[in-house]
Amino acid sequence: MPYKLAIFDMDGTLSDSFPWFLSVINAVADKHKFQRVENDRIDQLRNVGAGELIRLLGVSKWRIPLIARDMRKLKSKQIDRIALFPGVDRMFRELKARGVTIAIVSSDSEDNVRTVLGDLDQHVAYFACGAGLFGKKAKFQRVLDLTGISVDEAISIGDEIRDIDAAREAGIDFAAVSWGYTSAAALKARAPNFMLSRMDDVIVALTTPRG
Repeated sequence: MPYKLAIFDMDGTLSDSFPWFLSVINAVADKHKFQRVENDRIDQLRNVGAGELIRLLGVSKWRIPLIARDMRKLKSKQIDRIALFPGVDRMFRELKARGVTIAIVSSDSEDNVRTVLGDLDQHVAYFACGAGLFGKKAKFQRVLDLTGISVDEAISIGDEIRDIDAAREAGIDFAAVSWGYTSAAALKARAPNFMLSRMDDVIVALTTPRG
């Protein structure tokens, strides 16, 4: 049977925010006393999970909530620099037309998410935003509870290793997108249920009957 609930990540999955992230991360690094992200390290950092990234950059764990807060504030001030990936509008409309409930679980604020979505926010039934760096499992469970949809009929779509880990902890399938923050090779190595390379692949993966 096709999936009834699609839980999307925002940054790197629906919104093309990685260029913006690279433009501000070094100022945040200087403020919070961790290593800068130099150009020659970007590929290395895109091949690791969040825990390893924190270690490689020397981020103090107690600073993580403060860093997240500052990133959200910066983004809200520069939100006009971030756009959706092409095809999100068509994909949302097609999923909704086929009876798929759409939710978004994000570490960003709901205000930022809704601003980037614009009028497309009308297609999203549930927002569970402000997740901690490793707090998406609880947000997934919250969405499942609100919808009453079983784990067997739900899938998470994201672009990071921590998204895969959270989905597995919550007992739901995972579709990895190749166009986001984490490299396609690193995601594929974690054996997601689906590896997607185009926005239209989302429609096919979520609406094709499963055995």
